Amino acid sequence: MGTRNNGRPADKLSVVFTVRVIEGGEQGFLDLYDQLRKSVARTPGHIVERLGAPLDDSRQWVITSEWQTAEHFFAWQQSAEHRALVAPLREWVDSTQSLRFRVVKETKGVTS
Repeated sequence: MGTRNNGRPADKLSVVFTVRVIEGGEQGFLDLYDQLRKSVARTPGHIVERLGAPLDDSRQWVITSEWQTAEHFFAWQQSAEHRALVAPLREWVDSTQSLRFRVVKETKGVTS
């Protein structure tokens, strides 16, 4: 599972990153995201990455990812490769927000 923390398995980390894409910038943003997701898929500790498109005209997109531990995520986030990949993001978005959560409970599938 992950490294141990006080004798128990370390909690997974969930990251929610919202971006407001500039008007007309969707394709540039999507091209950049394709590069980013290929990089993150090769990263130790990465579990899953999802991109959500807006259902309305808000231009607000969301990227969610899950990591085995917070240490895995922060090592990737602070890497030179990550910084180089996200630097062009400013060209396609006018605002961002990053939220990080320690996963304390998880539901999978349907239970009786």
